[in-house]
Amino acid sequence: MATVTMARDRGTVQVADVRRARRKQNLTGWLFISPIVVGVVAFQFFPILVSMAASLTDWNGIAAPKFVGLKNFTDMFGNDPLFLQTFKNTVYFTLASIPLTIGIGLVLALLCARPIRGVAFFRTAYFAPYVTNVVAIGFVWFWFFQPDNGVINGLLDQIGIHGPQWLSSSSWAMPAVIMVSVWQGIGYPMIILLAGLQGLPNEYFESARIDGAGAWQRLRYITLPLLTPHFLFLLITQFITSFQVFGLIYVMTKGGPGHATSVYIFNIYQNAFSYGKVGYASAMAWILFAVIAAVTYLQWKLQKRWVFYT
Repeated sequence: MATVTMARDRGTVQVADVRRARRKQNLTGWLFISPIVVGVVAFQFFPILVSMAASLTDWNGIAAPKFVGLKNFTDMFGNDPLFLQTFKNTVYFTLASIPLTIGIGLVLALLCARPIRGVAFFRTAYFAPYVTNVVAIGFVWFWFFQPDNGVINGLLDQIGIHGPQWLSSSSWAMPAVIMVSVWQGIGYPMIILLAGLQGLPNEYFESARIDGAGAWQRLRYITLPLLTPHFLFLLITQFITSFQVFGLIYVMTKGGPGHATSVYIFNIYQNAFSYGKVGYASAMAWILFAVIAAVTYLQWKLQKRWVFYT
């Protein structure tokens, strides 16, 4: 009986030791990740909650907020023509920039996937603008697009074309910003699609060659379908990025001329920091979140119709 009791006591002690060691491990793990947890809570979750509460108030960011309910949201759709204008500009920018960015990125990826001499240099050169500071890019292209002494109109003059006013023209300002955005952004889809091309199974292409398929048929019926998961990823990320474009607009045009290039995020920035309408800007931010979430969900649901997984 004494032996059984001692064995039971030793078992109880071992279980207690295991639990103590496990608690120590858990505590050590939490201590290591605590800076990140504190940062996420302080700089992400807390601002989100503040923004949600501020969207229901009339608040300038300094004085005490005044609760107004859904008035900011109703004013947005009923009494603010600039809200719809900037939303249309953002859609225009998105619909123009995404196909160009992904399309040119695909062409560059196909070229850079070939075993040609100096391909590493071209991959680096195409990707470099993507990691370059957007403010520096905006300033450089701002001077390139100057109507009188800019590089772009200088080149057009060489071939007998009188260039437009570019950033001073309400018709050409947005296309100019889109061109710069595409030039800056093609490195990202190029790298994603290049990684996809290098991971495609070679058996499909060998079988297609044996069956007599040409280069275009292999691209059309093998390469592009196998890259559809990468296209889905790019569509989602590029849509989110395009709907949040701000840096190029701020540096190159400041939303002008008139409101020709004023996009949604720029409108939020002006309401919050130029007009002191933090509550209204917060409401606009939540509308933007709802739009991005809805479109992303729609893209994800529609993938069953056109995305192929091997």
